[in-house]
Amino acid sequence: MKTLKKYILPGLASLILFAGCEDFLDKNLQGSLTQDSFPTSASDALLATNAVYSTTRNWNFNSGGFPILDVMSDDSHKGSNPNDQLPNVGPFDNFTFTTTADGLDRWWATLYEGIKRAHVVIEKVETIPMDEELKTRYIAEARFLRGLFYFDLVRAWGDVPLVTSSTPPLKLTKSDKSLIYELIVGDFIFAKDNLPLKSEYPEEELGRATQGAAKAYLAKAYLFQGDFVNAEKYALEVISSKEYSLEPDFADANSLIGENSVESIFEVGALSLEGNPGNQYANTQGVRGSPNRGWGFNRPSVDLRDSFEPDDPRKDATIIFLGETLDDVLILGDGTTPDEIKDASNNVIEIECYNQKVWIPGENTITQWGHNRRLMRYADVLLMAAEALNENDNQTDALKYLEEVRERARGGNTAILQEITETGKTALRDLILEERRHELAMEQHRFWDLVRTGKATEVLGPLGFVNGKHDYLPIPQSEVDISQGSLEQNTNWQ
Repeated sequence: MKTLKKYILPGLASLILFAGCEDFLDKNLQGSLTQDSFPTSASDALLATNAVYSTTRNWNFNSGGFPILDVMSDDSHKGSNPNDQLPNVGPFDNFTFTTTADGLDRWWATLYEGIKRAHVVIEKVETIPMDEELKTRYIAEARFLRGLFYFDLVRAWGDVPLVTSSTPPLKLTKSDKSLIYELIVGDFIFAKDNLPLKSEYPEEELGRATQGAAKAYLAKAYLFQGDFVNAEKYALEVISSKEYSLEPDFADANSLIGENSVESIFEVGALSLEGNPGNQYANTQGVRGSPNRGWGFNRPSVDLRDSFEPDDPRKDATIIFLGETLDDVLILGDGTTPDEIKDASNNVIEIECYNQKVWIPGENTITQWGHNRRLMRYADVLLMAAEALNENDNQTDALKYLEEVRERARGGNTAILQEITETGKTALRDLILEERRHELAMEQHRFWDLVRTGKATEVLGPLGFVNGKHDYLPIPQSEVDISQGSLEQNTNWQ
């Protein structure tokens, strides 16, 4: 059951952290909280830390609002009504977006806003007279989240400005991504050394960053850098901690039932309320029409549908098809959206369907605001371990963790999803990548997995992907313009 966690309602802190703090006489505003006077107490420290978490519920935290990371992959299309947001989201479907693409500026700004909020905690909580253990934990939470925000930035844009203070210089230049990763790894190491285990949190605080979450993200950060030794090390530490396991039923891993469950390593807590503390991530993708649960963006592709192995239960647990019934609700869809779209040769290239992983039982669109977006699941860690072990020439253990994921997926039906026994390194690498596609489909992993494994040109080239250009997004042109030349545009986007 969803509980009202302390971090859900950052309250006053999110409103005051970045308010103007000086008048024309350079005097502090009288009777008002300012960045100079906040935070100064233990209760302030909690509010300031909660404000950092609040960033993850900002609609723009989700790749600028729309799930473009899935849309740019082979897993989905823009979705919604054919004309809805066609000029804004449509270009991500075929890689025709430009430096002024809708949402990139919002995503960039939100990530840096979260980083600044983290810096307020990192810099100011240190001097507050309060319980030292709690103080260290708050700083570790802020550093974990700063690492998370920078991890999105470096994967999306590569070289980005490295801001390490709440009062950065006015003109910023890009830092090499190796330096960004150095900060990310440092933040996650500090977090894993100073955060509690998930089991050590009381129920009302579940959802806060944990030692396991920090280790899982360390594994992923190393995986993206091609450091398979450290990726294996930290993935296996998460596994050996016994803090996590797979949900018995795959469908529960992203559902209301599975919130903060044994499989959840880090997720965004939200309530069914419009605006923060709600989260519009699921509403953006919810079923459009009948029942009316959202805007209907991020439509699973025919390619994704057809890629599942025969009778893989994950297909039906991932995709909402028209005519099926969920929680006693018949899915009819949007009357103004074609049930099928065909190409010139009469081949079906798109069907009206929806992302089932964001479905929440309820009666209206506001219900969907209560979806807890899973950012890190235990299944992801098992597959990272399998990938790293294979790259480190330990195919035996790699197969063990791969089978653990597949065993859960088959749900006791031994006639499907036969156990993989491939021990050739290259072939097993491809099988693990395909398993990631089916296990983590529609969860915003696929595009980055294809880029980091060097498969993007092969898989996404027919969709418009250009190697050396689309590996990274363009720096939002508004940011380049504001910098007055100090911020250079990414390669091939000038």
